[in-house]
Amino acid sequence: MANNPYATFEASIEKTNLILQEIEQAYGWPKQRRNQSYAALRTVLQLLRDRLPVQESVQFAAQLPTLVRGVYFEGWEPSDVPIKLNRDDFLYEVGQGFPYEVEGGPEGVVQTVLDALRRHISQGEWDDVRSTMPKDLQPIIP
Repeated sequence: MANNPYATFEASIEKTNLILQEIEQAYGWPKQRRNQSYAALRTVLQLLRDRLPVQESVQFAAQLPTLVRGVYFEGWEPSDVPIKLNRDDFLYEVGQGFPYEVEGGPEGVVQTVLDALRRHISQGEWDDVRSTMPKDLQPIIP
């Protein structure tokens, strides 16, 4: 694929759609609600990004599909991170970024999105991300 940028882009689209479909399947949403699965993914990704130290954030992002990595880094200010958010603050921010009513509320959104992402990240990297989170946030990270 390295010699064919179009194939790389197509593979990224496929992987991104797979992640969005996994979120939709968890909620039983039809594809017509793709804007909601995207909003959930974007909100959780960017809050996670802002909570991680810069080096860990970059290592995590390297495993994301190219398209998702763009969403992840959109608007990122590395000099402003990590932002100290406890569990309640983190979940409040999820609710602000994802204004839809869903079963499980903001905590359910976090777990659903992270469950979908978890399938696409190595165990070692996932363990690193989880270990950098404050103890009160670790239980909501699968």
